Amino acid sequence: MEKIEDIITDDTFSFTNIEMPVSMPLFQNSLFCFNCVDDLKKAIGDEFYSHLYSRGNNPTVELVERRIAEAEKGERAKLFASGVAAIYAVVSSQVQSGDHIICSDCAYSWAKYLCSTYLKRFNVSATFVNTKDIEAVKQAVRKNTKVLYLESPGSSVMRVSDLKALVEICKNNSIFSIIDNTWATPVFQNPLTFGIDAVVHSASKYLGGHSDVIGGCVISSNKNIEHIFKTEFLPTGAVPDPFQAWLIQRGMRTLKVRLDYHYKAALKVCDFLYAHNAVDEVFYPMHPKSPDYALASSQMKGGCGLLSVKLKTNDETKIKKAVDALNIFRIGVSWGGYESLILPLLATKGDPRVIRLHIGLENTDSLIEDLDKGLFLLK
Repeated sequence: MEKIEDIITDDTFSFTNIEMPVSMPLFQNSLFCFNCVDDLKKAIGDEFYSHLYSRGNNPTVELVERRIAEAEKGERAKLFASGVAAIYAVVSSQVQSGDHIICSDCAYSWAKYLCSTYLKRFNVSATFVNTKDIEAVKQAVRKNTKVLYLESPGSSVMRVSDLKALVEICKNNSIFSIIDNTWATPVFQNPLTFGIDAVVHSASKYLGGHSDVIGGCVISSNKNIEHIFKTEFLPTGAVPDPFQAWLIQRGMRTLKVRLDYHYKAALKVCDFLYAHNAVDEVFYPMHPKSPDYALASSQMKGGCGLLSVKLKTNDETKIKKAVDALNIFRIGVSWGGYESLILPLLATKGDPRVIRLHIGLENTDSLIEDLDKGLFLLK
């Protein structure tokens, strides 16, 4: 079996009349030309498998899709212009007017907006549940339920759901299961092997890894991806630019190395936070002290750099002062890059006591010193 570090560093592609390049060239072209009318006609008739126009397929994009699919142990992947576009495409491909969706209540805010508000205009309803509560999920199932949308671990308090139990519910009720696997990445979790039908990623996070690209992808069976390609991708035009794809494949070369560092650093920071008297709770499922550790470690081989803490104080003035005092941690809404970031949920109308941290690739001891300086102001 190929190791993931071999998959994500494989830049091989089919070339003619040139020597094999060490790195994938950038095919920054809008269309492809043909030797004869019959070849053109064939490509138009089967755009999913052809290079006709870069709004459909492009060699640079195709290489990245192949690499992501192999890393996730899926048959095929489709790259999109953003993570939100990927989520929209896979969910929309499975529902029609009158259908019902079950969505994790800790999912990404725009995924929840899609289910609660956007699709409502097309008479698609949604129920939001704590997907860690298996009985609550069973209770939410209706005759017209077509999709279960998961995020495990979630990106706010890192809640972990039992994938095998949820897959069983879906199989018993003919429900299409989708999971956002951005937190764990293909390095540490492969939900398709548990029976999940489709995986989505924000490629802007760890797949890109350098905070310089926006992108998303869906991984599933060849049949499902072809359906998404024809019914959602081509009609909506959420097309990844070839250079965008090239940046993602550049980032994926170091994915395993970066994730190993993020994981070790996050565990060390968690040790510090668990022992700090200003901290009430630490949310990082792959730490042995986490109540989710047993389930998380049965489904994942490691963790990323994203974690959250709940402070003992809810004094927003003190919390803002503590966050503003940090030097290495920068205030920002995203995560998954090389830099350390901090997001107080009071800025997003969330629980003011919760602060989300992304542990980057800086010196871990320096990050702990920076956090200690800020937390000192909460005493």
